[in-house]
Amino acid sequence: MNKKICIAIDAMGGENAPYKNIKGIDLFYKKHKSNKDFFFNIFGNEEKVNLELKNYSIPSEYYKIYHTSSVVSDNETPLTAVKTSKNSSMWNSVYSQVKSESDISLSAGNTGVLLVISRMILKTINGVSKPALAGLWPNFKGMNIVLDLGANIECDEKNLIEFSEMGAALHKSLFPKIKTKVSLLNVGSEEIKGTETIKKAFIKLKEISNNEDFEFNGYIEGNKIPDGDSNVIVTDGFTGNIALKTAEGTAKFITDNLKLSLKENFLSKFSIIFSYFSLKKFKEKLDPRKFNGAIFLGLNGPVVKSHGSTDSIGFYHSINLCYKIVKGNLMSQIKDNLSHLNDNKI
Repeated sequence: MNKKICIAIDAMGGENAPYKNIKGIDLFYKKHKSNKDFFFNIFGNEEKVNLELKNYSIPSEYYKIYHTSSVVSDNETPLTAVKTSKNSSMWNSVYSQVKSESDISLSAGNTGVLLVISRMILKTINGVSKPALAGLWPNFKGMNIVLDLGANIECDEKNLIEFSEMGAALHKSLFPKIKTKVSLLNVGSEEIKGTETIKKAFIKLKEISNNEDFEFNGYIEGNKIPDGDSNVIVTDGFTGNIALKTAEGTAKFITDNLKLSLKENFLSKFSIIFSYFSLKKFKEKLDPRKFNGAIFLGLNGPVVKSHGSTDSIGFYHSINLCYKIVKGNLMSQIKDNLSHLNDNKI
């Protein structure tokens, strides 16, 4: 029998925890129970977790509860939390990877604290300068991987090259049947544009692409990201975070204004009857819960950060992301890709 995929869950992280966390587990169980290849290590207040589990019919052979006495607050700074969090559900869910009890960790708790804790416990992969925060971003042809989304405000060309290899590895693990195409986010598509750092990374990535870890598509402008001609978009954390928040705000602006327009008068309300399925499809396409889950790349173990304010459906999608990451052998893919950087002495 093959080893089960073990997912460590911080049951106390995020809003409405542990309600949404446990319900998310239940949604995943119902969707994947025929596979019988997964297991949950649940970290949190045992009494509260058990109280939630009573509402569902998840067999006990699919999970184990580890009692933890504290919770990392959303208001805590990373420095303070590191000193006081060793009995927390967040710390122990990540540490379970060190003890080889879990293959991946998931938390909806404090992002800054989770990043610091994860880096402290798991350490960076040998040869990696900085870990990156990667996320899913829909396009017209499927899905993009975008990184860095805020873990590193300043990056040099070496960081961008490492991000490219790690992002490509993540894309291959999640979408093995789709050719991985990498682009650098820039202010223009011409080779003469951009900072010296981006230009140096461009030259190196053209060379490295000969290893066939990915196809290098050069530069990409922000308005071209949704086209899907490239599916791994690489940038520094400052630019990436602004781009992400801008995209999220634009999507919300469009959907909110569409709702208001359809409620303006009787005629617009009546038209909803005829366009119901198209509107439903549109809403599903932009539903942020489907893309919930940012991935810390570059550590000696994968960690996924769920949005703190998401609901159980969003948390389910983060669990599903964890499942796909482990099933797609992300860590092996990353180490294989990074080995080519050593070969090229980057």
